[in-house]
Amino acid sequence: MLNITRSKNENQKCSMTDDELKNTSQNEIQEVRDSSNKPKSASKIFLEQVEEGKSEHKRSSRYLMMSSLAGGMEVGFSLLLLGIIHTSFSDVLSENHLKWILAAGYPIGFIFVIIGRSELFTEHTNLAFVPVLNGSARIKSLFRVWGIVYMGNLIGGYAVSFILTLLGPSMSIISEESFYKLAFKLVDHSFGTILISSITAGWLMGLLSWLVSSSQETISRILMVFIITSLIGLGGLHHSIVGSIEVFAGLLVSDISFAQYGHFQLWSTIGNLIGGVFFVSLLKFSTIKNRDNS
Repeated sequence: MLNITRSKNENQKCSMTDDELKNTSQNEIQEVRDSSNKPKSASKIFLEQVEEGKSEHKRSSRYLMMSSLAGGMEVGFSLLLLGIIHTSFSDVLSENHLKWILAAGYPIGFIFVIIGRSELFTEHTNLAFVPVLNGSARIKSLFRVWGIVYMGNLIGGYAVSFILTLLGPSMSIISEESFYKLAFKLVDHSFGTILISSITAGWLMGLLSWLVSSSQETISRILMVFIITSLIGLGGLHHSIVGSIEVFAGLLVSDISFAQYGHFQLWSTIGNLIGGVFFVSLLKFSTIKNRDNS
């Protein structure tokens, strides 16, 4: 009976003209294209974040450390570009015009890290926390991921800061004064200002993780990274990893002290965590949960 049915189906296919086969294929392709162009639902984005976050929890400590070291060094290319821009244009442009150009250069390191899939702490504040909300991972595992990625980013950042402070002045592409000014604008604030600023930056970075998951093409993801991180740069908001690279570089070549660096690093880290966890993870989770229950 199965052979008879199969032979009938084969005969039906053979009886279809070439044009009918071509049209069927084109219709199937169009259906795939239409479905891929549809925006993802919030629930689907959340589930994708859960799955991606779970994969991070399952990675070995060695992998996380190596990838976060790479991420800390790669995001440091933002300082390379910012330093070159500041050295080249600080004497010929007004402060307002220079601020806009610096903001346009700020995203370069983030693009390298996020599109290249290296580990970045401020992306993981949201990403690693989502599976905990969903009950798919434990708090202990969360602290392991956060701790390894944070330390790896810092160590990689210290390395690139050291390299750039040697390379920049010796090649006359970045002046020591530029390193100092880029760092000083981050440390010259009270703890309250740094905390609020870093909460906002963490909020934006958590939102960036959400938007990157919702984007389906590399170009659109790059655009999302550029929009969000250039806003962080334009606002002078405090980012615990890129800011660490900037301030540590200033510490190596100027009179910025370890106390100033520690003051910045402590409050920017706390603020980034609050912004990524509360304003993105918890609010998005609550919104989706209430929507599903209604």
